[in-house]
Amino acid sequence: MAQASQAAKVFVRQVKPLLSLDHAESQRRVRNLYRAWYRQIPLIVHDFHIPKSEESCRAKLREEFEKHRGVKDLRVIDMLVIKGQSELKEVVNKWKQEVHVMAFFKDTWEPKPKDFLSKFVSGSE
Repeated sequence: MAQASQAAKVFVRQVKPLLSLDHAESQRRVRNLYRAWYRQIPLIVHDFHIPKSEESCRAKLREEFEKHRGVKDLRVIDMLVIKGQSELKEVVNKWKQEVHVMAFFKDTWEPKPKDFLSKFVSGSE
């Protein structure tokens, strides 16, 4: 009985990654996803009639990838890659509308002011 519980502990500690076996493979998957999005930007701008230039779309793409630069866990990286691939597939197949594509360009979130003077200046007090 003790061996079974010991084997269960070892099994629980060894969690398999979703797709990538090491960081090199995960980096390759991220680069391939970035390239796929980068290549689709001219078509996305044309097909969805987005009021943004290709350069601003590419800057936003880079910003989205840079946002997750610090992630080191293989499972999280794989999950983000899978989400990115599904988003790209939805955009390419036109399962998303212009409104959904423009949601990628929403302003970045700014924290609400906490002290009195900042609240007063922003007009919330």
